[in-house]
Amino acid sequence: MRQYEMKELVFQGEVLTKEWASVSLEAVFTNGETTVKAKGFYDGDGVYKVRFFPEKTGVWSWRVTGVIQAEGSEECAAEAAHGSVWDAHGIVRAREQHFAYSDGTLFRPFGTTIYALMHQEQERIEQSLESLASSPFNKVRFCVFPKHYNYNANEPQFYAFEKTEDRWDVTRPCIAFWRHFEERLTQLLKLGIQADIILFHPYDRWGFSKLSQEENLVYLDYALRRLSAFPNVWWSLANEYDLCAPAKSLEDFEQIEEFVAANDPYRHLLSNHNCFAPWDYSRENVTHVSIQTKELTRIPMWWEAYKKPVMIDECCYEGDIPEMWGCISAREMTARFWRTVVSGAYCTHGETFLDPEDVLWWAKGGVLKGESPRRIAFLKELVQELPGPIEPLILGMDQLRTIPEGREEEILKTVPEEVRHFTGSYLRMSYTDRMLFSASEHGWSGHCKELAYLYYYDLRCCRRDTIELPQSHEYRIEIIDTWEMTRKVQAEGVNGRVEVRLPGREGMAVLAIARK
Repeated sequence: MRQYEMKELVFQGEVLTKEWASVSLEAVFTNGETTVKAKGFYDGDGVYKVRFFPEKTGVWSWRVTGVIQAEGSEECAAEAAHGSVWDAHGIVRAREQHFAYSDGTLFRPFGTTIYALMHQEQERIEQSLESLASSPFNKVRFCVFPKHYNYNANEPQFYAFEKTEDRWDVTRPCIAFWRHFEERLTQLLKLGIQADIILFHPYDRWGFSKLSQEENLVYLDYALRRLSAFPNVWWSLANEYDLCAPAKSLEDFEQIEEFVAANDPYRHLLSNHNCFAPWDYSRENVTHVSIQTKELTRIPMWWEAYKKPVMIDECCYEGDIPEMWGCISAREMTARFWRTVVSGAYCTHGETFLDPEDVLWWAKGGVLKGESPRRIAFLKELVQELPGPIEPLILGMDQLRTIPEGREEEILKTVPEEVRHFTGSYLRMSYTDRMLFSASEHGWSGHCKELAYLYYYDLRCCRRDTIELPQSHEYRIEIIDTWEMTRKVQAEGVNGRVEVRLPGREGMAVLAIARK
């Protein structure tokens, strides 16, 4: 057994012909300091399995009880096995407002969306995985259940459950479906890609969205038994949870959230995605913000309010379809990634180009056609060179926009006399109006403590600007063209007040990085 590699215990037992979702099968793993309890599952043909993910080395003893009785122990070695398919760093979890693997390695998600990936023919899935392998994307969002929506008309090969008397029977999971699902998780893992698994969604013609809450929990229990020991799993309670009503109430989703958190032995990342009304990301079980929005100026506010990572999981899609959410340009998709990343958050891509066979990446995968992925790869390469995660840096008048309503007069008294009238006029706007004003006037800036500063000029076409750098370090200044994907050193060994020269066009950025 190896650290950070899933261990599977396999047993032969009674062949079941009905109701195998919730078999009585549990294992306890312990190394003397840490104890992990994991439920097992029925895998068809009399095969029972229990899966374990060891995050610590040493001797682990285990005992299986229920329909199978067994016990044993095994040494868990630190080094990875030759040819291992499992990620060598462990499970990604939230670390303050960022993400890191079990071993502490920083993880910077650059996501994409293929909602119905699991429900395409095998050739299309393989084509999609090949495209992902050469892309910058290390996280992909997809659904357990098939999706009924524009450009989604095909029937999947498998469904999550079998039917009894023409009704989905959650007590009889379709073994072929779940094996197929796990094979895709393993393929993603080999590519170093995190699987952001969407457990529910409202876009349905089959009846999965209308299961009773009791049925929902049976389904979740089986999914958790099978999938929790995969290291690259994230739980997304839903895509656009707020459109799942009336079949699922807010209270139903709160129960679902609590059930997933309580029954995942490894506490994978967990969040919920909105259409309009955001989920309450302050809830204890929620590990990160997963939000659909174009209001990227709010990132520093969410970053500070929740003290959790902020993931912009839908900011519209690069494409040319008529729908308003699927026809932004490659330049705009690139810009939204820069705005998000420089603000200390993380972004998810999507692509929706019309196709005679309705093979749109956002739904079915296939081949990436857009111009933004190359630019996103350029950004990813740049931020991976930085000495740490990016934190938002609010400069100038933008420091005033997040002042809570009711504190304006108090703050105004602390402003220097020469700018008090100007500041007072700004603060007469409501909090909401200040946010909307900043949406068009915002400056996008981030920093890695005092070791690096990144300024994104977005639509600004200035020929020069002045930045303030600490005297404690000497910095190299790079001028970055985010569209042409160029980096040019303009100055070395500078600090304090520094004037930078810019080419007078949009999409420029400046990086100031301290000498090592």
